[in-house]
Amino acid sequence: KTTTCVNLASALVEANRKVLLIDLDPQGNATMGCGINSRQLEQSALEVLLGEASIADVRVELEHGLHLVPANTDLTAAEVGLMEAEDRELKLKRAIAEVADAYQYVIIDCPPSLSMLTVNALCAAHGVLIPMQCEYYALEGLTSLLDTIGRVQETVNPGLQLEGLLRTMFDVRNNLSNEVSTQLIQHFGDKVYRTIVPRNIRVAEAPSF
Repeated sequence: KTTTCVNLASALVEANRKVLLIDLDPQGNATMGCGINSRQLEQSALEVLLGEASIADVRVELEHGLHLVPANTDLTAAEVGLMEAEDRELKLKRAIAEVADAYQYVIIDCPPSLSMLTVNALCAAHGVLIPMQCEYYALEGLTSLLDTIGRVQETVNPGLQLEGLLRTMFDVRNNLSNEVSTQLIQHFGDKVYRTIVPRNIRVAEAPSF
């Protein structure tokens, strides 16, 4: 998930697009993957969600032109802080609206769970890109995610679309991977991207470099 966000954002910048990457995962992996030490942040996505700072205050411009709203474990406090906040699911959407004219793409790296942080991302987004492994448990998780997307569409963000499904960490030698891949294509048709990211040790090693 994070690898997809970081590399997609970087590729878009290389194609001369103006891109903002928002790390909304308390693990801060997208932040670390962009070369920023998440433990040394003075401000992060936490302050944005709590209304204590704007994205313009918090964003970091990286060497190659990508703008990043960083995150670290402090972001877990946002869950508590948002519980009693008015319009709590719309905090990120309003923050992005203030800087939207400066970017052609805003990419949000979500947490691995369906939390209030994820709901904020779904309320702010125009589309959802779902990276998934072709395994049985991933199919179960996909069902839960699609249910959540459906509820968000019905209530606060009717324009939210499923952009597509990206098959990642794919092992062509695995029969189950091929079976799940076939099921995805049968069910989602052209929503399944033609691009397949193979299981590759170099991809796994890349963040450490």
